[in-house]
Amino acid sequence: MTTQQKIIKNKLGILNLADQLQNVSKACRIMGYSRDSFYRFKELYDQGGEMALQEMSRRKPCPKNRVDESIEQAVLKMAIEQPALGQLRVSNELKKQAIVISPGGVRSIWLRHDVETFSKRLKALEAKVAQEGIILTEEQVAALEKAKLEKQAMGEIETHHPGYLGAQDTYYVGNIKGVGHIYQQTFIDTYAKVAFIKI
Repeated sequence: MTTQQKIIKNKLGILNLADQLQNVSKACRIMGYSRDSFYRFKELYDQGGEMALQEMSRRKPCPKNRVDESIEQAVLKMAIEQPALGQLRVSNELKKQAIVISPGGVRSIWLRHDVETFSKRLKALEAKVAQEGIILTEEQVAALEKAKLEKQAMGEIETHHPGYLGAQDTYYVGNIKGVGHIYQQTFIDTYAKVAFIKI
């Protein structure tokens, strides 16, 4: 049973219980609803049946607060053409083309289209290349190479199976009186990302 079905079942439950008991107040007390809620559910049910009892989202988009469609398309085009640019740079570049939008406005468009991070913009670029077979510009190639270098710099190592490659390091932990210097030897299996530590 989905969440929506559970919500509809509860609302139908109070309507049916009130009908059986012939007492709205008692049904509301038993089910834990207010009389106001009961009459709201009853009105919805009378107008549209069970489907009218679905939980409606309170957040509704307000299209009049959105920027013009041409500006939104310009922002999305810039996200694909120059994925390495941040929202401030995109805002400045668009101002050079006489398109006025704030950095916050750029970000809200990116969020709406799920391209708010550099990696997501690169994925969108890769998808566009795969679908349309477009030729990459210098900026796009540079952005893809930068992402590849960052991935390597963050320690992403290609490992085929456990035990294939290990990383080992020794750390100086400290000094205990009467014992002397203490070192920690660490070994990490790069495939399983499991660490073994010996003091």
